Amino acid sequence: MRATLKKTSVFFIALAASTWAASSFEAAHLYAASTRAPLTIEALATGSVVPQPVRLRDEKQRGLIVDTWINGRGPYRFVVDTGAGISLVSDRLVAEAGIRVNNERRTEISGMSGRGTVSTREAVIDRIALGYHDNVLPGQSRVLVAPVPQGIDGILDPTEAFAPLGYSIDIPNLQLRAFDPKISGLNLRNQPPDGTTVSWARDRESRRPFVRLGDGRLALLDTGSGLGLGIRDPNSSNHERGRRNERIHDLGGGTIQVVRVEPSTITINALVLRGVPTDILRGVAVDTPVILGRDALFPFRITFDPLNRLIEIAPPLQNR
Repeated sequence: MRATLKKTSVFFIALAASTWAASSFEAAHLYAASTRAPLTIEALATGSVVPQPVRLRDEKQRGLIVDTWINGRGPYRFVVDTGAGISLVSDRLVAEAGIRVNNERRTEISGMSGRGTVSTREAVIDRIALGYHDNVLPGQSRVLVAPVPQGIDGILDPTEAFAPLGYSIDIPNLQLRAFDPKISGLNLRNQPPDGTTVSWARDRESRRPFVRLGDGRLALLDTGSGLGLGIRDPNSSNHERGRRNERIHDLGGGTIQVVRVEPSTITINALVLRGVPTDILRGVAVDTPVILGRDALFPFRITFDPLNRLIEIAPPLQNR
């Protein structure tokens, strides 16, 4: 039987460039992984249990880490990456957690450079839990088995993992929270103070979250990226030096140059962001989108509502 092969592009530059992640929080500020909140009114109203909020860890070399249990085993270390398009797991995790793999379905994925691809296998995880072993996400999750960066066990795309629920990522408070969009979904008429609610734009290949900037460009909200405002440089022969100049390797083995330049001012609906850290990306594929990584998103709590296809960017919740 011949394997089915399809090709997609997965953007994992962030996992190599995440040394630029900005955070003023240390591990001592996190709640213990076993800390549990009571069931929410929302969960009782729908008759199904919405997963409880969980704490994240911000690790400079890797990104936002969540403790994850796969098919009852763990904890494993997963990076929370809204820009991935699909979750990834390592070969080692497949063997340890008994993940069901379909060897007849393969997908080629590449990094931002577009040079080199990795052939992956599709798999299904029956049970994912975050934060503690019985905080289970709804339904099964389709994932790809692929090489992941050293020091982590997988990459979690929360849009896919939480479906059909929505979720929010409070970056300053390092909290990941799910909600039922049928009960407490977003509404364009309810604009948050000092923030904005906008339409969730998508690309053709996945449900990755894009927003439209004031100048008309679409920008990918990418919590897996340590970049600020990442912009492809159309002039590959331009070699002026910025304040930071890094060469990194992407998932497909290509090399990308990232130059930190002067901050930018951008707008998202009525929200004006000044002094946004800005990175020029060289050696990336021509279809690389504008990226808003953690250095740009750090001051905010970002809520993703897949049912109403809306995204809210708002100040973080007050620390509890």
